[in-house]
Amino acid sequence: MEAQVACIVEGHGEVEAVPILIHRIAERLEVGIRVLPPLRVPKGKLLRAGELERAVELQARKLAGAGGIAIVIDADDDCPAELGPLLLERAARARSDMSVAVVLAKRKFEAWFLAAAESLAGHRGLAADLRAPPDPEAIRGAKEWLSARMQGASAYSETLDQPALAAVLNLDRARRAASFDKFFRELVRLLSTTP
Repeated sequence: MEAQVACIVEGHGEVEAVPILIHRIAERLEVGIRVLPPLRVPKGKLLRAGELERAVELQARKLAGAGGIAIVIDADDDCPAELGPLLLERAARARSDMSVAVVLAKRKFEAWFLAAAESLAGHRGLAADLRAPPDPEAIRGAKEWLSARMQGASAYSETLDQPALAAVLNLDRARRAASFDKFFRELVRLLSTTP
């Protein structure tokens, strides 16, 4: 039987990119998986009282009680270690019968690409000699960092580049980013606890 995962994401690019990452992690674990179409809710709305709970309930209904829910948003300037547990508590209260994972990408989702930059060299117009910065999650402008390293007139596009880069990202190198490592570990947990 396949594991089922429903996602709640913040950005347009993550709607396609997060399921790709989930499939790749499941493939590595040799687990059959069905990822439901993600529900996109802007972070500002998700933080409002009742909105996270509404999103969790909607995704739980789509799962029909079997599976887990992965919530992936950017931390921006919030501390992931503070905001993450608060959101997890709210989500778990909304559906205590479901396995839920909350992961905040430190600063931006794109920091995960920076952590594994070498594996993205030559893809989507990125320079062939691309190297990861020493502390990828400390960079405030991860999208701008990627754009500055793209050849020609192209600039990083969240909707076009996120899914394509998620498909080739070296998962082990990406785990250098603490928030991606948490995403990886949380997916392993969800996939091992959900029917």
